Amino acid sequence: MTLLHETVGELLEKQVKYFPNHEAIIYPELNLRKTYEEFNKEVNDAAKGFMALGISKGDHVAIWSDNKPEWLTTQFSTAKIGAVLVTVNTNYQANELEYLLKQSEASTLIMAENYKGTSYLEVLRNICPELDNATPGNIKSKVLPKLKNIIVLSETDYAFAYKWIDIMHAGKGIAEQDLTERKASLAMHDVINMQYTSGTTGFPKGVMLTHYNIVNNGKQIADCMKLTESDRLCIPVPFFHCFGCVLGVLAAVSKGATMVLVEQFDPEKVLKTVSQERCTALHGVPTMFIAELNHPNFERYDLSSLRTGIMSGSPCPMEVMTKVMERMGADEITIAYGQTEASPVITQTKTDDAIELRVSTVGMPHPNVEIKIVIPGTNKEQKRGVPGELLTRGYHVMKGYYNNPEATKQAIDEEGWLHTGDLALLREDGYLEITGRMKDMIIRGGENIYPREIEEFLYQHSDILDVQIVGVPDEKYGEEIMAWIIPKKESTISEADIRTFCEGNISWHKIPKYIAFVDEYPMTASGKIQKYRLKEMAMQKLVE
Repeated sequence: MTLLHETVGELLEKQVKYFPNHEAIIYPELNLRKTYEEFNKEVNDAAKGFMALGISKGDHVAIWSDNKPEWLTTQFSTAKIGAVLVTVNTNYQANELEYLLKQSEASTLIMAENYKGTSYLEVLRNICPELDNATPGNIKSKVLPKLKNIIVLSETDYAFAYKWIDIMHAGKGIAEQDLTERKASLAMHDVINMQYTSGTTGFPKGVMLTHYNIVNNGKQIADCMKLTESDRLCIPVPFFHCFGCVLGVLAAVSKGATMVLVEQFDPEKVLKTVSQERCTALHGVPTMFIAELNHPNFERYDLSSLRTGIMSGSPCPMEVMTKVMERMGADEITIAYGQTEASPVITQTKTDDAIELRVSTVGMPHPNVEIKIVIPGTNKEQKRGVPGELLTRGYHVMKGYYNNPEATKQAIDEEGWLHTGDLALLREDGYLEITGRMKDMIIRGGENIYPREIEEFLYQHSDILDVQIVGVPDEKYGEEIMAWIIPKKESTISEADIRTFCEGNISWHKIPKYIAFVDEYPMTASGKIQKYRLKEMAMQKLVE
């Protein structure tokens, strides 16, 4: 299949040419509708506004918000001026936000005022107390020396920040020719998006993705779904994740389809949106679909317009897939597998694959994507049907981790193969099965959680001598988090103390559900902690 040689901005402008009066975005909750032509005009105005702020090609612009219209506009406007969009998890708290802004060297932060009861402004003030004496465009933080601009997505005036309307007005002072020249200076292999993911170290790493990576991945995802301009895709998954901004937004735009957006996931909102807007496609992780199917008002909504979509993020139970196809009508729904470092989709099922294939496998590789299964720790290829580590190579592999050449070298070998760290087997029929994970990563409701990151945070507690985090099976979320803690001598620390310590400092979904205090860990003869034994002990303890 021929790959696209386009930037993100060119992808959008192509659809404006083909479908100028076709609806591009719909926010039912906000009573907001824009055609491709109207949306593109807003994107251009914001792009010029960012240029007026002094944002140059290659500058890093972080965005910390739920699925607001401004997020979508920012995705394309930063792409048109060559700025790198750094996506921030909406659940982040002070520790995590400080690390990301510092490591990414972001010069601009676009942020919501709050999210699900967390005041983003208070979190930021904890990191940057200098805000109270700052003016827009003149942030001077000791902790975040690169940060200059803050844009708050609100109509409230803050002495240190710009409002979104200020950006749109500032753009009027930039000539159209200046934007045209900036767009002409861009190349498809420029890094345009940075998403943070963890690895064996447990600390998030900035995955550098190019126009070429995500434009082509978006199109191939859409091809697998048989998406066209006639489709209306409901996107309730977060934009900060590849699921939202690539599998959702770029897949839709690659075909001129209509994006029907939900700002924050709520099962009934999704059901109402699909019914009201006659959506033909719906994305979600299995827990989202389970919540929708089990909502007490499920039967009130007409979902007969549904045809396809994507279920991804964690293994899909056959019972759930069957109900999504039969009760929700999405009989052409697909399964996608990948990771952020691969833009993100590596393999995907097709709309006409048998249900058994959609639940027992993760499909076949996309066109122009190579995969191979090797004996872990080597490049020696396994036979079909024999599990090993999954490697992938092609247009979709990231450029590397930002400011982390060592980690990049560990992830991508000299021949260009990305080592996924996942265990898989390639069946005789060419379909891929994921059989396990080499890493200790926990997948809770589609969110990747890395034990080392939580361990490092809990080590800061003065009463904790040692801590080990493991994943345990959970019926609702797939996996939950359990902390095994060795307290310091004479400590009276309790489970409640641990949770209080976590609240407001790390994301709620990373707070251990189960906590156990022990005197020692099971060890190998060479002194290594046996995490698999801790998992076994956890499962035994939960049964008791």
